[in-house]
This record gives sequence, structure tokens and C-alpha cells, in this order.
Amino acid sequence: MSEATSEQPQNPYDTWAAMRRDQPVVQEQADAPYAVARYEDVMTILRDNETFSSDVSLRSEEEKKIRPSMLFSDPPVHNRLRKLVSYAFKPRFVESQRKLIEARSEELVVEMCQKRELDLVAALAAPLPVTVIAHMLGVVGGDMTQFKYWSDKIFSNIGEILFAQPDAEVQKAQLEMDTYFLERIAELRKQPEDNLLSRLVETETEDGKLTDNEVLSFCGLLLIAGNETTTSLITGSVRVFNEMPETFEQLKVDPSLIPTFVEETLRFYSPFSATIRRTTTQTTLSGIDIPKGALVLPLIASANRDESVFDNADQFIIDRKPNAHIALGFGIHNCLGAHLARLEGQIAVASLTKHLKSICYAEGEETVPGQLGGPGKLMVNIEPAWDLPASE
Repeated sequence: MSEATSEQPQNPYDTWAAMRRDQPVVQEQADAPYAVARYEDVMTILRDNETFSSDVSLRSEEEKKIRPSMLFSDPPVHNRLRKLVSYAFKPRFVESQRKLIEARSEELVVEMCQKRELDLVAALAAPLPVTVIAHMLGVVGGDMTQFKYWSDKIFSNIGEILFAQPDAEVQKAQLEMDTYFLERIAELRKQPEDNLLSRLVETETEDGKLTDNEVLSFCGLLLIAGNETTTSLITGSVRVFNEMPETFEQLKVDPSLIPTFVEETLRFYSPFSATIRRTTTQTTLSGIDIPKGALVLPLIASANRDESVFDNADQFIIDRKPNAHIALGFGIHNCLGAHLARLEGQIAVASLTKHLKSICYAEGEETVPGQLGGPGKLMVNIEPAWDLPASE
């Protein structure tokens, strides 16, 4: 491995390790968020939604052009939404999607084998979760490409959405997505179908039915969070294969290691490096006083490398047990689609190890560590497990 140069970004894992050791809670400048590096402190934040609110934006409802949904709301709003939609992500329902996921994963990886160099995101990491989400929402065909565009455009600008004014292109993407789903919701209220979105429209509990805006909000959550989590998990898995080719060989020999491999990938290269909260009162973390109303940045990727929690924390251990990572959140905001993301990740890895002899980054390709979400493009070289003619 070559030495780091001034042009190369500093590895954030080195920075976070120094923070955990010397300055576990840091505010780099006035009005900046307090970055929190240690596992224990991050868990304190995720557990205590009363002190550390997820409703982080101070903009008025009229100013909020985009609804971040359950991700950025507190009880009782959060509880109502989650209660109404969580049944759709129970293990039994997710497991019922297995055949669809397996068929689509096999199709995509076999298609990959026609090439020797390709963009992993475009070939597998993006279309696999988008296919599943589209199936849940009852849409097919060209709409899936549009889904990916909306997801990328909105997710990559989440900071501006929460704290500033999103640019015209982001607002256009949001308006297009809203218009599309409002039309679908209206259709389903008139003529129910056999899919998740229709069931959400029709579901009624003692709290009542979801309003159009609540269903719309959930569509955005499912499209963005569900898509990005799995895409990042798949690209993270291939990053491990690139850096530690022996893991690929281990999985080919013993596929029963795939579940623990996926969990260790989630810990080692967490799909989301951080989340954000706002304090509702003055509080203290690791001896540092944090005032009321301050933004706090729990560094999930740092917590997942905390030496006080994980033995040999900077080593990738393919069969690590126990593995108390928090890559998919914790507390009331634990990832609603965690079981689905794990299933999709395991199936994608199984297809890759079944059909490929090797996979590694293309020459000159590198991944910036500690990103919020995975890369938008990742060029890889592959060698199929059997001889196939390479396409031109």
C-alpha cells in the first residue's frame, strides 16, 4: 500500500481512533455539531431520545420542502408512524421476499459475468434493492431508474434539506417523487392492489389510517433509506473482498460464513458513518458539557471500531461473535429495514461468491473511507467462475 499523499483524504478511522483516546467529544468550531466518538457515548445518545431529539431542523413546517419522515421525528409522531408501518418489515414478511431477491440477484450477477470490468453500483448494488422496493410499492419497469435518481438526489443533499434551502434540482426531484406517489396513493384508495403500498393505504388501527402525507413520507423513507443501506452494504462487502481477498475464498469454501461476514462488514465499513441529534436540555458526555439546542453527531463508524467494546477492533474477523455493532442504529430509531438489508446483502454476497472466481477494484479505483452512504460509482474487475465470452 502506498504512503498517503497530500492529495489523498485522511483516513477518518485514524482520526476517530485518536478522538476515542484523547478527545471523545469535540466541537471543532462555534456552532459546529459536537462529534461523539466512543461507543458508550454514542449508545447513550441513541437510547435517550428525550435528551437527544431526532427533530433536528429548526425550520418551520412551511419552510421544510422535504419530509424526512420517521428518521427525523420524535414521539408521539414517530411512534404512530412506526406502529402503522412496522408490520410490513416483520421477519415473516421480509422472508417472503427471499425468492424475488434471489432471482433478481442471480440474474444481475450472471449478467455481470458477460463483462470483465464494470460499475458494481449500476450492475448490482443499486438495481437489487430498487427492484425489491419497487415490488413492495407495486411499480415496475422504467420507474425503477427514476426511483434511483430521486433517491440519490435527495439523500446526497439531506444536510441542505434539513438545515438550509435545497437547490432547484433537489426540489424538482422531490416534487416529481411526491407527484408520482400521490397519484399512486389516489389510485390505491379507489382500487386496492396486492402490495405493501396498498396495504399501508388500507391499514387501520386504533390510531386511524395513515394520511396521504404520512403514506407519502413513508414512500420517501423506504425509497431512500432502504435503497441506500443495501447499496452501501454491497459496495462495502466488495471493498472487503478487494482489501482482503482471502475473505472471498473463505466464503466460496464455506458459504455458512456469509451471515457473520455481512455483520462484520456492517461493523467494519458501516453504511452510514454518523447520524445527528439535537439536545433538548444541557447535558454532559465524557466530561464535556453540551448546551441545550446543540447539534450532536454520534459517529457510528467510530463506535463500531471502539477498542473497549470489540476485541481487535481494527481487524476484520469473518466469524466475529458476539458482534454488538450499531451500524443499523439502536433504540427507537433502529433501522426499520434492517432485516431486509441483511437478507439482500447475504443473497448478493452468495451470488457473487457462487458465480465469480474473483472480484477487485479496477485500476485507479479507490473508496473514500467514512462516507455517508456508499459510492455513487465503483468500477471493479471480475473473473467469472467459468469461461464466458467477454462482451465488447
